[in-house]
Amino acid sequence: MKAKTVFILIIIVLFLIVLFQNIQTIILNLFFWKLNVSTIVLLPLTLFIGFIVGYIVAKTTTKKHNDIQDILK
Repeated sequence: MKAKTVFILIIIVLFLIVLFQNIQTIILNLFFWKLNVSTIVLLPLTLFIGFIVGYIVAKTTTKKHNDIQDILK
């Protein structure tokens, strides 16, 4: 197995360990609402939102960087 695959598997296993140790319900205050949410749902949701935001930021900055490189050529 490649080192990258092993690293990703280790990260996934660690995430699952943390996820299953946090199964209690918490109260999430979101603006004017109070939501009872299990942390087993909240952790993957925030991870997914973080990946989406990171992807969008990477795409927008890469496009600007490529446009600047084209102008400088």
